[in-house]
Amino acid sequence: MVHLRPLSLGEIFDRTAELYRKNFVLFGGLSGVYAGAIMVLALLRIWVTFSLSGGSANPLQAALLGLFLIVEICVMFVLAGVSMAANSRAVAWVNLGEPATIFGAYRSILPRAGRYVWLMIVAGFRIYAPVVLFFLVFTAAIFAIPGIAGRGAAGADRGILAGLTMFVFLVVAFVFSIWMLLRYSLAVPACVVEDLKARQAIKRSIELTKGSRGRIFVLFLLTIAITFAIVAFTQFPLLIPAFKHPGQPLPVWTLALQQVLNFVTSTLIGPIYAIGLTLFYYDQRIRKESFDIEWMMKAAGLTALPATEGEMRSATADETGPAQA
Repeated sequence: MVHLRPLSLGEIFDRTAELYRKNFVLFGGLSGVYAGAIMVLALLRIWVTFSLSGGSANPLQAALLGLFLIVEICVMFVLAGVSMAANSRAVAWVNLGEPATIFGAYRSILPRAGRYVWLMIVAGFRIYAPVVLFFLVFTAAIFAIPGIAGRGAAGADRGILAGLTMFVFLVVAFVFSIWMLLRYSLAVPACVVEDLKARQAIKRSIELTKGSRGRIFVLFLLTIAITFAIVAFTQFPLLIPAFKHPGQPLPVWTLALQQVLNFVTSTLIGPIYAIGLTLFYYDQRIRKESFDIEWMMKAAGLTALPATEGEMRSATADETGPAQA
């Protein structure tokens, strides 16, 4: 039986660990699809660049590397939206006592995959555009303002002032991006569970996150800390040759092994953030909208849930087929 109630931060972490532990194959498989596709692209990039350039640094290798990086970023962006939506769908099912499978989760969200990708684009632009704009404006100012990069004591003073200005504005832009990230953090669960369009999901997230952005930030920090710990443990030994022989390219087998380890890390860490955010989504709905009472009344057959028809329709998509928009 599903028991829904407001949870403390520690209880959300405990519930995240519990769901992950009991459904490790499910969530690992969902994230593994995304991580595996990125790994294949990265291995292909390594193979092509080393095959055509012989592993030596030259313009051809640099051009190929840049081309593959652009392709990887585009594919990563698309797959990230689909993977996050699939994880949110599966967490919603499991958290409410519904059966969930890897195939069922992806099948339920694929008809609206474009919506989730568009959501990632809109949210990403609003979050990171100020930082990008700042760098563009600052770079343009460096070349446009006479004497800012000049020689001598005056030029050095201007350079220090420019550096301090850049640091201050960078900190402001970084804080702004984190704040926007927290405001939009529940957009994907809202988009998936309530069948909302991208802009509606963003507005919904802004409203739901009020009062809990600090708690969501702790989840964000915890995920980063776990990721850094695993990456440092698995990848640092592979970088030792680079420190011993600076300037020399790493062997191809080392680069390939790094991508395999990245696949393992992404597969293991990816579900943590997705599970935690979806639990925060339900917790906020319980606190703000008494979703727990509505759900229990629905389970008892006492009343319908007009606000969550899309949620209930999606929850049975793996049995009756995905709902049509």
